[in-house]
Amino acid sequence: MMNYLQKIGRSLMLPVAVLPAAAILMGIGYWIDPAGWGAGSPIAAFLIKAGSSIIDNMSILFAVGVALGMSKNKDGSAALSGLVAYLVITTLLSTNSVAMLQGIDPEAVNPAFAKIGNQFVGILSGIVAAIMYNRFSEVQLPAALAFFSGKRLVPIMTAVSMLIASLVLFFAWPVIFTGLVSFGTAISKLDFIGAGLYGFFNRLLIPTGLHHALNSVFWFDVAGINDIGNFWAGTGTKGVTGMYQAGFFPIMMFGLPAAALAMYHTAKTKRKKQAASLMIAAGFASFFTGVTEPLEFSFMFLAPALYVVHAALTGLSLAIASLFNWTAGFGFSAGFVDFVLSSRLPLANQPYMLLIQGLFFAVIYYILFRFLITKFNLATPGREADNEETVEEVQDNTSTSENKFENMAKTIYEGLGGDENVSSVDNCVTRLRIEVKNMDAVDQNKIKSTGIPGINIVGQQSIQVIVGTQVQFVADEIEKLRK
Repeated sequence: MMNYLQKIGRSLMLPVAVLPAAAILMGIGYWIDPAGWGAGSPIAAFLIKAGSSIIDNMSILFAVGVALGMSKNKDGSAALSGLVAYLVITTLLSTNSVAMLQGIDPEAVNPAFAKIGNQFVGILSGIVAAIMYNRFSEVQLPAALAFFSGKRLVPIMTAVSMLIASLVLFFAWPVIFTGLVSFGTAISKLDFIGAGLYGFFNRLLIPTGLHHALNSVFWFDVAGINDIGNFWAGTGTKGVTGMYQAGFFPIMMFGLPAAALAMYHTAKTKRKKQAASLMIAAGFASFFTGVTEPLEFSFMFLAPALYVVHAALTGLSLAIASLFNWTAGFGFSAGFVDFVLSSRLPLANQPYMLLIQGLFFAVIYYILFRFLITKFNLATPGREADNEETVEEVQDNTSTSENKFENMAKTIYEGLGGDENVSSVDNCVTRLRIEVKNMDAVDQNKIKSTGIPGINIVGQQSIQVIVGTQVQFVADEIEKLRK
């Protein structure tokens, strides 16, 4: 079950990766005309509407992206089926359709059906489409129906399946919706404490990939909060909308890079060069783009107690930002780019106070991380036991290699056990996700010799290799090695 949920989370990264485009377009548009929402400038209006075309249709992107990511061959017909599934269920369960089915006035229809076109339904549509693709994409029908065999059968079976799903949700969706709204309402009523709790659990769930499920409740329109969509659309309350985003900026732009500096300073002398190469790259990625996984995975398994401290500090940051009503937002993650683009949006409230907060958190992170690492002799990068294989020489060699990704991929693949042990290879934004036949045949030290931030064992046959934002190039090279 855990592996299946992680696969859903991985599939979501494809549509989520589209959001920076919306952030850039809308951010520049609002930068040109922050008060008029484009009314005072045709150029601003053009950019804002172009960006909102993505934000307003995230559920469709999720349906297509999940269907594609969950299908066994990553085939386009699976993505088309995801769209078919979404259109079927959102049409059948729209307010007007439900009113007709129930024989009542549209105004009397349960308000849950007005929200049927949300990310939850998009994800569900993608899952059903992927299941149908994996089951029917190779089915051969009798000669009279041969035209509809194989991949052409998938959208048909998806549509039929969504008829059943629509019937179930006709009764279940009002109950589900009410539960989600109640959960979101309960958190909202906790005000800044609720924001802090959200931030804490958001970070704790990063290792499992299940933080996407939590994010969907607060960031998107599953429970009516829609913090990201409302913030960028300017449809909310200044100082409140964005409360589930703002507190991440001090952490990702300042706190984690300061933690990286602390880990570099506490590294063993002979491994400082190794630690520096990792910490500089991971710290910059965290500051500039808000991509934190390379840095977080570098210590979350080596020093899990330190990671819990990081999660607690993240929760504290969200609580403080919410308490003082400092807000900023992001389309992708809480890095410098999104901060600049969002700082002049209509609902941004004293966003530069987040920078001051960030400086304080940088000091807290550095002092606390350095103290805990040295006090308890935590095995952060550069402080591993002397009998563990060092990666310094390998990094130096690969940095001068004609193709460092080819060499890295070769070493990682050999460490995984090669063709005899590797069943499948996939990747998300920063991780290789591999299914192996025998985990005992995996040589973790060999894999770590490439200088990767970390390894995550998520099941008896499932292993994640944390590479960083250039993971796609490594994944491509591994695919070339597979027979």
